[in-house]
Amino acid sequence: MSELEDDWDLALADAKERARAAGRRDIADYLDLRRRNDLLRRTASDWLINSAVSIAARANRAGAGIQIERDDAHRFRRGSATMVGTRITLRRGVRTLTIESGWPRTPRDGIVRGGGLACANLKHLGRPRMNEELLLVSSSHGSPQWFTLDRYEKRSLLTESDLQRHLAILIES
Repeated sequence: MSELEDDWDLALADAKERARAAGRRDIADYLDLRRRNDLLRRTASDWLINSAVSIAARANRAGAGIQIERDDAHRFRRGSATMVGTRITLRRGVRTLTIESGWPRTPRDGIVRGGGLACANLKHLGRPRMNEELLLVSSSHGSPQWFTLDRYEKRSLLTESDLQRHLAILIES
């Protein structure tokens, strides 16, 4: 977790306590929900990024020669909203796979459409048909799940084998 995220968590906890002390349970409940959702978002985004890096590292141990770059202060657009989060860029020769994950942090950033908590993109440079948009949704039992969205917004559960498929596209000659 970054220093900024630590500070954000402390600020939310402080605001929640001040709201409770002022008798504003509605605000305290909202801030508690925000804290829980941020934890789900961070956990799911970390899983997505770390899984892709782990798959690339395994491929590198087998001789793939993938360069890995990480940007933890990345901003990207999804519709009219701005997502803030992490981007990794995996390069192999001229081929590039970019994975970006984030969510709006301030009201002016907008909202995640479709009832999601966060968004992500898997982008293959020069191969737009291979790209996928992802939506993070909280399941009925509370754990977050990434779904791929097709052009009709139909959802399919994202699995580690889907990430392996994207890395295979990067590696193929």
